[in-house]
Amino acid sequence: MVAIEEGLTRINSAPYEALLPRPDSPPLRKGDPNKATVDKWSETADIFEYGAAANPDMAPIPVLVHPPSLHEEGETRIIPFDINDCLDIDTACTSPNLMASFVRVRVGESIETKANATSQAFYVIRGTGSTSSEHGTVSWGDGDLFVVPVTEGALKHTCKEAEKGGAALYWIHDEPLMDYLGVKPNGKKFEPTFFSREKMLAEVQEISHQQTEGERNRLGVLLGNKACDQTKTLTHVLWSLLNSIPAKTVQRPHRHNSVALDLAVAASPNVYTLMGKEIDANGDIIDPIRCDWTPGGVFITPPGWWHSHHNESDEVAWVLPMQDAGLYTHQRTLDIRFVDDELELHKAGKIRGSAFAVTNKQYLHMVECGATVPHARVAGMKRVWSMQEVEEEDPSSSGDAAAPKKKTVKKVASYSRLPAMKASSVEP
Repeated sequence: MVAIEEGLTRINSAPYEALLPRPDSPPLRKGDPNKATVDKWSETADIFEYGAAANPDMAPIPVLVHPPSLHEEGETRIIPFDINDCLDIDTACTSPNLMASFVRVRVGESIETKANATSQAFYVIRGTGSTSSEHGTVSWGDGDLFVVPVTEGALKHTCKEAEKGGAALYWIHDEPLMDYLGVKPNGKKFEPTFFSREKMLAEVQEISHQQTEGERNRLGVLLGNKACDQTKTLTHVLWSLLNSIPAKTVQRPHRHNSVALDLAVAASPNVYTLMGKEIDANGDIIDPIRCDWTPGGVFITPPGWWHSHHNESDEVAWVLPMQDAGLYTHQRTLDIRFVDDELELHKAGKIRGSAFAVTNKQYLHMVECGATVPHARVAGMKRVWSMQEVEEEDPSSSGDAAAPKKKTVKKVASYSRLPAMKASSVEP
């Protein structure tokens, strides 16, 4: 801490004028061949006062409902949830990073979908059929979910059987993120992955029988991918949870920085979500907005808003949120918080800056370890941490070379060879 404070003092003691160009610095002369370029590039430069511009006034994420009636009748088609005009974004999107749509496919018909995306997820709301692409052909039915990586061509969806005259898919992808960055994926980050309805429900049932301390805020399963073992997310960008709310129960408020695109999988009347920006001293949402669940419909939860799920019916309700939380988790910015945890901190007189699990003491320990480890990277090598017993001078020995060494256990680093990287190109 001392070193940090000294560093700040040195910065603050420097004359501000020293940071600016010297008055005698020669300006670009009229005949300088680079002047035209400098002038041209200067036309797009903006400079803002920090306090006024640090939290810019941006178009908010609206609370919208997309009803199931959109996919329950009509021709084979894609039904996009495009709200780019509400968000002041040039390209089609449902949230800044994601695009969501219903896909209706009449029995015996097919439709193609295509997106410039790293990740595409499809949840089967209704019907049986198959999806074909360069990655292969997969058969699906009610309640199944599958994700595909970057795809050069289109995906072809065919409906075999379905109620209401056609199948319905819930389609989410990250093309808006690609458009914002002005990029195209150059290789797949994960293999096509399939989650059957039976497998997901079996996992939820298994969790319901497990003994845990305290009351669960959620009774559901996170859908992960073997390529995302650290973030435990659906893909590197997408995150999803199959969440159940038992009859006559309330799931207390929580919040996170990602936008939630929530599909109501199953719900009886009087199942709803309350959401709002603030909570009171009891952990209840202040002036909440109520969104009632309609099976097969989607509602949007804005980022950072507290939201609670309420089931006043006699049946279990199910919801499938889709989020860009894979990206947030990777960045360590998801900041998911549960209301009762926050209330306990406030009672203790603490206001948490971040919900990231690492403590200040752990960070300081990492800094100490890092200071004793060579920082130069070795090609093809990975730094591996381990606890080892080392000998150090006893501070009480006053530099006596003959004094016995003190044995301590420290976290030290060594290097191991990385496995060969696989080519990340799209398979033909």
